[in-house]
Amino acid sequence: MGKLKVGILISGRGSNMAALVEAAREPAFPAEVCCVLSNRPDAKGLEFARERGIPAAAIDHKAHASKAEFEEAVTATLLAHGVDFVCLAGFMRIVSPAFIERWHNRLINIHPSLLPSYKGLHTHERALADGVKLTGCTVHFVRAEMDVGPIVAQAAVPVLTGDTPDSLAARLLTAEHRLYPLALRLIAEGKAKVNGETVDIAPDAVEEAARLFSAR
Repeated sequence: MGKLKVGILISGRGSNMAALVEAAREPAFPAEVCCVLSNRPDAKGLEFARERGIPAAAIDHKAHASKAEFEEAVTATLLAHGVDFVCLAGFMRIVSPAFIERWHNRLINIHPSLLPSYKGLHTHERALADGVKLTGCTVHFVRAEMDVGPIVAQAAVPVLTGDTPDSLAARLLTAEHRLYPLALRLIAEGKAKVNGETVDIAPDAVEEAARLFSAR
């Protein structure tokens, strides 16, 4: 069985993209990053990908007359690179239902909260305002409603006394960089499978995830 062919969409520095790229450089990793695309030509993550020999291109959304035209260009470029699975990694554009349907159950995202809590923006500020003691991050399959979809994996992060949105975000980002490669690997290995609007996880994969995050 060949490796899963992955395309990654970014808008900026792409730190989660970088985590996926570094994970995929390991020979045993079951997915291959075939291209990195950005809607912003000045995205720093594009240079990171190019330095590692990964095709990287900007498809400027401002240069297209409509969202549909922009997304058609994105899909055409993904297909030209042989991509059959897409990861959103700091992609700051809301994708259309048509794009989601085109990549149905082959499109995942990472969100900086324990969904279904704190959908949308300003997750850290809202968590701090509510006084929660745990927050986290979630990898999920994308659906038409924002931050909704079958959950692949989650990681919890403590909220500490004196935390600011920036300090909490930095702690959470470390967890994101561990969680996203794990989730992609489980999908590529067939250990995480969509079943309706949930994801079935193989028992050994659940145990592995628990070990990974207990060893922080």
